[in-house]
Amino acid sequence: MEKARHDTLLYLDGVTVSFDGFRALNALSLVIERGEMRAIIGPNGAGKTTMMDVITGKTRPDTGSVFFDGNIDLTHHDEAAIALLGIGRKFQKPTVFENQTVEDNVALALAGPRTAVSALFWRRDPREVESIDAILTTVRLVEKRNWPAGRLSHGEKQWLEIGMLLAQDPKLLLVDEPAAGMTDAETAATAILLKEVAKTKSVVVVEHDMGFVRDLGVKVTVLHEGSVLSEGSFAHVSADPRVVDVYLGR
Repeated sequence: MEKARHDTLLYLDGVTVSFDGFRALNALSLVIERGEMRAIIGPNGAGKTTMMDVITGKTRPDTGSVFFDGNIDLTHHDEAAIALLGIGRKFQKPTVFENQTVEDNVALALAGPRTAVSALFWRRDPREVESIDAILTTVRLVEKRNWPAGRLSHGEKQWLEIGMLLAQDPKLLLVDEPAAGMTDAETAATAILLKEVAKTKSVVVVEHDMGFVRDLGVKVTVLHEGSVLSEGSFAHVSADPRVVDVYLGR
């Protein structure tokens, strides 16, 4: 177990969380490899949000182990410390600074010691400019860098928030329902975008859109009643009678 934990980026073993008698996570075990993108699916109440809350320090598990980057015990750290360790989370609803430009949103999120005033008004050094340009290219917003973020479409705001996460240089991104509310074209572009991000980062995507999950082309974990019901390729879990019964058949 020690070697397996050391060799992985994220290691959950026997994690249980209960709220007022309801077991949100039930001896959940999950391993995310370094450089891996994983899709997490499952019906409402399966434990997906609670799992991410545990990983980010918002919720403490009743029992079980949660290790990051080898030997970092996440249960001993709070949300702020975990973010600094290299775990970034994007919630379903995008939260950007709508009155600031797209570029300034990314600048405000750049990793490193800074204040909002310095990020917006001080002359940016060449490395910062290069980082911002690379991020805006990745999230397909170079041509809209001078737009107020409030002018972006819903899908573009999702991309901008992913860019703001990338600016923090995390090792692991947790992305919650990135395709929600997007047009078909934006959904397809988001799958491509996340696959590009996964070339240099580990990514966990929680999603309900099965077409989007299929397009990601990654290993899929199905949660049900707080534990892993099935795991494997999209084709494998889609054909699993248990998954069809509790999720896909509904």
